Amino acid sequence: MLEPADAEAFLAALRTHRDRAMAQAMLLGGLRRCEVLGLRLSDLRPGERRVFVGEGKGGRQRIVPVSARFFSTVGAYYDAERPRTCGTDRVFVVLKGPRRGQPLSAAGLDEIVDGARRRAGVEHLTCHQLRHTCFTRLREAGMALEAIQAQAGHASIESTRIYLHLANDWLAGEYLRAAEAIEAQSVQL
Repeated sequence: MLEPADAEAFLAALRTHRDRAMAQAMLLGGLRRCEVLGLRLSDLRPGERRVFVGEGKGGRQRIVPVSARFFSTVGAYYDAERPRTCGTDRVFVVLKGPRRGQPLSAAGLDEIVDGARRRAGVEHLTCHQLRHTCFTRLREAGMALEAIQAQAGHASIESTRIYLHLANDWLAGEYLRAAEAIEAQSVQL
């Protein structure tokens, strides 16, 4: 999991709207790398602030909410960077060179992430860590585990439990809240 300052430094180190949008899809929406690369233009539902994930792990499809910040960044990418003559309906494409306009590869996304990670001074960062960070932050903010399961596209709630690495401060706060509630009940007895 990334600390908030590292996540912001990483996002700031990304050079294009396209790169920021891909990172935001993972960091704010919890999408897997393959799901980000598999997005089609018709999968984006900006009016609903949702994304249809048609190529989820295990063949599972889902519709997930994603922050307005992501849709704003995608809009800037589409308006200013995405080649108008793309021969693909994939959202994220190569911007320069002989493959311009073709779908971006997993290796290409990894290269983008690694370059921004180095520029941001973050020691270790992967696409999967961005996804972990999303779900950890959502849980810390009070989102129900079952809702996180649906957002993540997990078949089993056990996968979701294993996936989360909650910050010590959050866990301590949750314990204190529960312990105080229990103590208040026993005083009333």
